[in-house]
Parts: sequence; C-alpha cells; structure tokens
Amino acid sequence: MKKKTIKRIVTIAVIAVVLAVIFIVRGAKSGNKELVIRTHVIGNYTVENTVTATGTIEPVETVEVGTQVSGKVETIYVDFNSVVKKGDLLCELDKLTLNESVSRAKANLESSESQLRYAKSTFERTQQLYENKAATLADYEAAQNTYTQAQMSKKNAQAQYDQARVDLGYADIFSPIDGVVLDRAVEVGQTVAASFSTPTLFTLANDLTRMQVEANVDEADIGQVSVNQRVTFTVDAYPDDVFSGTVNQIRMKPTTTSNVVTYTVIIAAPNPDLKLFPGMTASVTIVTEEQTGLAAPAEAFTFTPSEQVMREMMKNMERPEGGMGRPEPPFGGKPDMKQGRPAFGGGEKPTMVWVKNGSNIMPRPVKTGMSDGAYKIIESGVQEGDSVVLSAQYVSKETTKKVGDNPFMPGPPGRNRNNKNSNRGGAPAGGPGPR
Repeated sequence: MKKKTIKRIVTIAVIAVVLAVIFIVRGAKSGNKELVIRTHVIGNYTVENTVTATGTIEPVETVEVGTQVSGKVETIYVDFNSVVKKGDLLCELDKLTLNESVSRAKANLESSESQLRYAKSTFERTQQLYENKAATLADYEAAQNTYTQAQMSKKNAQAQYDQARVDLGYADIFSPIDGVVLDRAVEVGQTVAASFSTPTLFTLANDLTRMQVEANVDEADIGQVSVNQRVTFTVDAYPDDVFSGTVNQIRMKPTTTSNVVTYTVIIAAPNPDLKLFPGMTASVTIVTEEQTGLAAPAEAFTFTPSEQVMREMMKNMERPEGGMGRPEPPFGGKPDMKQGRPAFGGGEKPTMVWVKNGSNIMPRPVKTGMSDGAYKIIESGVQEGDSVVLSAQYVSKETTKKVGDNPFMPGPPGRNRNNKNSNRGGAPAGGPGPR
C-alpha cells in the first residue's frame, strides 16, 4: 500500500513539472515581451590613465655625521628627534689623548726652532770665514746643508703641530646642517674608532616638511612616466588620507630583483602636517594621462541594436500617434537591417553612439578622446544631458514585473572611483538609465 502511494506521488510530481515547462515555453513563445533600454546620461567626467607602484618615503636631504678621530664619547648633547641648527654642538669625545698629542707636537716644534737658530748662526759664521778665506769650501757647504735641513725640520714640526690641533678640534662634533636628529648611534662612554672608515654617530634630516617618495616603477611602465606628472599615494598609517606629489626625477640606474627590472622614480611630497615619517611604505599612483570633458561608458561605443529592435524603432516612427511622420533615415542613409544601423555613403565610418530620444534611438557620429577602459571622452557629437544607449533587449513582462517587485533583488553595481566629476548627472555604468 505504501509503495502505491509513493508511485502516485512521484507520478503527480512529474506531470506537474512537465506542465510547468510547457507553460513556460508557451509563455516565452507568446511574444509577451517588453523592450528594455539601458541608458547613460552624458555628463562631465575626468578620464585618467595611471601607473601604480610602491615606494619608500625618505627625507629630501639626509646627512650622516661621523668622527675623523678615535676616542671615547665623553658627552652627548642631543637625542632622537632633537631639532638642531647648523654649528650646534652634538657631542664631545675624550680629549686627554688628543691634548697630549698637541703637547708633544708643540715640543717638537720648539726643538726644531732651536736647531734652526743654531744652524743659521753656524752657517753665517762659516760664510764669513769662507769669504775671508779662513774656512774651506767643504766647511761652507756643510754648514749651508745643515741650515737647510733645519729649515725643513721646522716646517715638518709645524705641520705636525697644526695637525694635532685640528684633531683636537675634531673631538667636538658639530651639526653641519639645520635639521632633526633621526638617529643617534652612540652612547656616553662608548669608544669609536676611525682607523679605516668614519663611524656614523648621528643621522640628520634637513627638513621633514619636504619629503620625497622613492618609488620602484616596473620597466614595462617606466616609458609612460615623465617629470612633473601628478601623483597620489597612500600610507598604511593613514588609510583614509590621500597625499599628493609630483614626479621630480627618473633615475636611469636599473635595479634587478628576482629577474624583475625596476627604475627609481623620485616624487616630491610636501609634508606640512608632518604626518609622513621616513621609512613609511607608500602605494603610489602616477597619473600619466588625463582628460576632462563629456564622457560615456565604453558599452555605448560597442552597442549595436539588433534587427528586431531596429524594426520596432521604424514602426514607432511610422505611427501617426507618435507625433511624427515618416522621417528621413539618419544622416541621409537607408536603414540596413542586416548591419543593425544605417549605412553611410562614402568615406570612413565614424565612431558611433546611439542616443535615446523619447521612445526612439538614433545613431550619432562622435569624435572621441582618450579612454581609461571604462569611460571614453566625447569631444564632439553629443551634448551634456543626452542619453546614450548601453543596451536594448526584449525581456518578458512577467520577468520584468517580478524582478521589479522584488525588494531584495540587488541593483547592478556602480562604478567605484575616487573622482568628483565621475559620472556626474548620469546613471552608473552598467546600471539602468531612464527608460
């Protein structure tokens, strides 16, 4: 008994499905359809072509302050983030050894001066004796040579003394620029050795209100980049803020990492609020080309009405109740139903858009400008407020009504762009326009 009941239920379900399919097919073939035209209202728009890259924020001028003499750090007068002026004392090294060197060099200088005076007097006496033929020529030449060597010894001792005094002056580390201390690499009591290379004690940045971004641009994009192009960039510290800059320099030295070649582009970035810190990672967008004007979505330039739509449009134009007589075909041509648009006599076929006028759509040739792939500038052929057709198709009235009555049906996505002029006065690209 149960098996019969199950078979009966299955049979009824199959019959119901078959009847539903037949009903849907008949409804589709019944011609109960409505022409749905999606349009976009022409408005001002800024089209941009960009190159993206990543980079690091750095000060415009950075100076590493070191020491030319070895010694122990005696006193430090600045710390991280200290603001300094040119000539300010940053730190002092222990001067005990350097003072001893100065004293030793001074003693050598005084000794050489004494020897020079003795050699001079000996030379003068020998010269008088030689002139009076009381001394031989050999004695005269020996005295002259001793005097000359004493002069050289005195000059050498003077140089050593001057060098010792200079080294003593190097024990005081002064700031070479006006700026801010970014790094302090030493502590009090630390010994620094300047035997083979100059150790870095401090790193100073000249002016943190003027920063620069060192962006790494791929070799495939570097040809589009030029000096003075506008740049926008963001940093992770301020995700909602967009900073602006200008391309200042394109460095020709390549950098190869894992077989990827990049070039460094220097971007001047004002930092009046001191929000940008050295070392921050920046996501850079370089505007390589931009144009502002009337624009339409790319769909409008690829749309071609079907033969069925064209025939319906011609019927509407012939009806007396439409308020129009039978008009001349657009641009002096005859409708070509096979091509879906009027044919043009002679010459090259211009770029075409279809403009909705009342219940009809009409082709219109336009002159276009640059494109960013989603929108294209129209330089002439349309006016602000014109509605260009994006698509035209027949949809079942039943389906249209159900979709329209469903409050949970999501609308088509709009175009998300950070552009104040984006799609001004028009429906979003891909979204339904006026019908």
